[in-house]
Amino acid sequence: MTDTSTRRPETVARAQTIVVKVGTNVLSTNDDQLDADRIASLAEQLHLICASGRKLVLVSSGAIGAGMGLLGLKQRPRDLPHLQAAAAAGQAHLIHIYDKALRPHGHHAAQLLLTANDFKNRSRYLNVRNTLRTLAEYGVIPIVNENDTVSTEEIKLGDNDRLAAMVAGLIQADLLIILSVVDGLLTGDPTNPSSQRLSLVERFDEDLLNLAGASKSSRGTGGMKTKLEAVRTATAVGVNVIIANGKRSDVLTEIMRGDDIGTLFLGEGDGISAWKRWIGYTLPPKGRFVLDHGARRAVEQQGKSLLAAGIARVEGEFAKGEVVSLVDVQTGEEFARGLSNYDSVVARTIAGQRTDEIARIPGLIPYDEVIHRDNLVVTSLPKS
Repeated sequence: MTDTSTRRPETVARAQTIVVKVGTNVLSTNDDQLDADRIASLAEQLHLICASGRKLVLVSSGAIGAGMGLLGLKQRPRDLPHLQAAAAAGQAHLIHIYDKALRPHGHHAAQLLLTANDFKNRSRYLNVRNTLRTLAEYGVIPIVNENDTVSTEEIKLGDNDRLAAMVAGLIQADLLIILSVVDGLLTGDPTNPSSQRLSLVERFDEDLLNLAGASKSSRGTGGMKTKLEAVRTATAVGVNVIIANGKRSDVLTEIMRGDDIGTLFLGEGDGISAWKRWIGYTLPPKGRFVLDHGARRAVEQQGKSLLAAGIARVEGEFAKGEVVSLVDVQTGEEFARGLSNYDSVVARTIAGQRTDEIARIPGLIPYDEVIHRDNLVVTSLPKS
């Protein structure tokens, strides 16, 4: 996992569509106010990326943090109404400061506030993608954030690390840069002087999650674990990711120059189609198909469709056409996701049956597959 002298510069140089995610702690002063100087510096660096002919989307936290400062709150609210109030007060202030910082460089800030439903609904998903692409034609820098003023558990994305990975998949970005207050992925606890920064991770595997603690920042919602989960989502669809310290004065300029800062995670292969990105890496599945060993092998290793005969049991409630997780009957490990041709009621009826047996069920118009391979994405990761 050591970087080479050419890998990083080559990876960055090839990147033509870039998503930058900035965390709350990067943008906040010690008294929970927005750091206008930091935003001004980032605006200049964002301009330089755009001036190089690249397309750029910014995913920015900071609305709730900004609202905390405006409302005089010393701690992040724990209940939904006060969180939403802080977000409502802070979001306008955040975008105003971004727009003010970008204008001297010839750019405007465009605000896009999203919820999980914008990714779940295919039409809304495509509308967001089209809007982001069109804004690039006008030299406008889209600034994306979760719509915390209306988000509830049912439509909440979770954190902006996840949102940034989803946006990167949505626009088929080449590079996702996650700016936090850490220098990258370390080999141990950040407080331990012996911990070393990993410069390059060529292939993501589950063991990397063991390097991340479960701690969260006082202002933000995530920690290194959520960042690595975002990395897993992004690299699985071919996006390269860099986690770096956003408190460095010229961090984006250094990254785009190919300097060895932060941790570079390489994307897997050439990525997957936009359709399968949407199926496999948008929202958590509604239910689960628990599969026997033979069915798992057919789906995961042989690229087959899922047949009812291989389903040991059906868990959860879901409608026809919704995303369902495929898990191993022995370990419970998820290894794929797909769009089910049956709702959960019918799926329980046909689970374990052969296709010819299903055809004899009165009143049922059967499909040959429970999930067709064109609507199925293998999500399992290698073990190191």
